[in-house]
Amino acid sequence: MKKSIWLWVIAFVLTALTAVYQRLTGPTYPIIGEAVINNGVINYKLDRTHGGVGDHLIEIKVDDETIYGELVWKRYKTNDEWTAIEMIRENEKLVAFLPHQPPAGKLVYHIIIQKDDEAVTLPLSGEVIIRFKGDVPVAFLIPHIIFIFGAMLLSTRTGLEYFNEGKKFKPLTILTFIFVIIGGFILGPIIQYYAFGEFWTGFPFGHDLTDNKILIGFIGWLIALIALYKFKNPKPWIVFASILMFIIFLIPHSVLGSELDYNELDNKTNSEIQSKPLK
Repeated sequence: MKKSIWLWVIAFVLTALTAVYQRLTGPTYPIIGEAVINNGVINYKLDRTHGGVGDHLIEIKVDDETIYGELVWKRYKTNDEWTAIEMIRENEKLVAFLPHQPPAGKLVYHIIIQKDDEAVTLPLSGEVIIRFKGDVPVAFLIPHIIFIFGAMLLSTRTGLEYFNEGKKFKPLTILTFIFVIIGGFILGPIIQYYAFGEFWTGFPFGHDLTDNKILIGFIGWLIALIALYKFKNPKPWIVFASILMFIIFLIPHSVLGSELDYNELDNKTNSEIQSKPLK
């Protein structure tokens, strides 16, 4: 009993560390940094995701009222000209808004702050890419998170059962498989639909890495489940499924996620305009 408890503790710690790693390394985590202008330090946090309706608020805390800012943006992966918007001062902040985009639409942007003849671009290197998505109901989002990370926790604990002589391989494997199905193939597509308007954008319909990750994890645990009932020694297959699940969960969340093709959207819009009869 004591060994089993310790294995649960280890599984929980590994799952928590994986969740934090995914969050901090994913393309939706804000870009945080600081810049120096006229011997003053400005801290900034630039968002890379926007959920729900409305334009996206960009704000930078700048106490010095002689410092001005400009928000510069364009649609991602297009030949659009850059659009520059003067940031407005609201108390101790400079604020501006990025225009709302369709689900999976992305904008690339940066900020230029200036004082006298000195100008600094934020972030200090590169640009910021922000992806827009629809509003996901909490009633689906919270269960999805619980079941997905529950699946990761159970997967890790099932693999660690190897050090407990495999006494609970069967119930743990079955429970892991159930959590993968509910979190990844029932709630996952619902979340995807609310956020980006599609139930599934992984193989064979697209290259969404989040969907493909759960597909690979499902295949691994399906093999483990079959081995549990069909093979004399299912232990190697169960451990393999656990290690596979751990590896794919180390891949940052939302990498190669859904992305709107603006060129295709523009062509479709132009075709619709041209096809309308003249009155």
